[in-house]
Amino acid sequence: MDVSAAVVGTGPATGTTAGALRRLLWGRGVSALGDGMWFTIWALYLTGIVGISAGTVGIGMAVAAAFGLAAAVPLGALADRHDPRRVLVVIAVVRTAAMAGYLLVDGVWSFLVVTVAFVALANGGSAVRTALVAALVRDNRARVRELARQRVAQHVGYAAGAGLGAAVLAVDRPVGYTVAIAANAVTFAVFAVVTATVPGRRVHGPTRPVRANVRAAVGDLPYVGVTAAVALLSLCWAMLSTGLPLWISQSTRLPLVLSGIVVVISSVGIAAGQVPATRLARTPAAATRTAVCSGVALAVSCLLLASTSGGAGPVAVTVVVVAALAHLAGELGYVASSWALSLGLAREQALGAYQGLAEAATATVQIFGPALFTLAVGGHGTVGWLVVAAIFLLAASLLPTLVRRALRNRPADV
Repeated sequence: MDVSAAVVGTGPATGTTAGALRRLLWGRGVSALGDGMWFTIWALYLTGIVGISAGTVGIGMAVAAAFGLAAAVPLGALADRHDPRRVLVVIAVVRTAAMAGYLLVDGVWSFLVVTVAFVALANGGSAVRTALVAALVRDNRARVRELARQRVAQHVGYAAGAGLGAAVLAVDRPVGYTVAIAANAVTFAVFAVVTATVPGRRVHGPTRPVRANVRAAVGDLPYVGVTAAVALLSLCWAMLSTGLPLWISQSTRLPLVLSGIVVVISSVGIAAGQVPATRLARTPAAATRTAVCSGVALAVSCLLLASTSGGAGPVAVTVVVVAALAHLAGELGYVASSWALSLGLAREQALGAYQGLAEAATATVQIFGPALFTLAVGGHGTVGWLVVAAIFLLAASLLPTLVRRALRNRPADV
């Protein structure tokens, strides 16, 4: 029996669905508040308060990320077989316990256990959350719009949490870190409770085994190709967090604070523009055009930054700001198109597994992104920006062919 026919789904206009989506939105914002605090303080907490070496912390994070890549597709497939709400609640509860567990970390092994439990579930949790939104909203355009609203809430929460984390760093006392970690655990608990109040998905009749949905996603080579090409555009995040600060500090005479200003421009732009940007990706064809334009915009941003080598003064500052705006346009388009393509080209009955695959592809690029920019921009300057621009253009040039192939090979149940 086709699960997609058995799932009870509603459009965004019904009161029950709208209320559930609002609760998810607020829950995501609250958990992002905790995330913002944690991502601001974790490095200093683990090295300065707990006393673990920076190298060991880095290795532990890499190990946890590897577990996350391996778990993303199976967790998504689990949401296909069972109610994604229940799966997401369990993930949130485990991550709540893991965050609280950081208060008990006293050595390498306890750090590794807690970190694997906390970090490894992040990618799968994102896939399951997308599957839950898809179970509540059956129209792909409405799904993408709702995911955009959740991203806005996420960025607002991150920003507020980062501000609180900065205050903890300013005080730099063990009690401050303890309070912040406990507060973060509470935010995940709140998210778990809020998610538990969302209407569940009802499935009647037999469902496909988890392993079958994993095989369906991983074996859909046209979808894998599209996902890989789109994931390359996610280098835009490491470009802002790693490439730009390195460039400004090493290859220009501009004030380093300019990189922080660019981050503020990006955050405000995402909050204002992510939902409207979904109008450019209402269908797979429109999403493909948007992704291509995004790749071009990101490449233009790279070229503009490369032109500021050795630069200083108002002209160079203006070029960096224009590059930031091009980057913002590219990021908005990339995110909107990635949702539209990952949802629009997936099997409805294996949607969670497909979203897990998309999350794993993006996470893989994110693991190598900082190293790429450190080597390319930090090590080779202007040439490095040209290399990164070429990567963006390569991804953009491949997408139309890959999407056409995926559309031709879409299963009948999509």
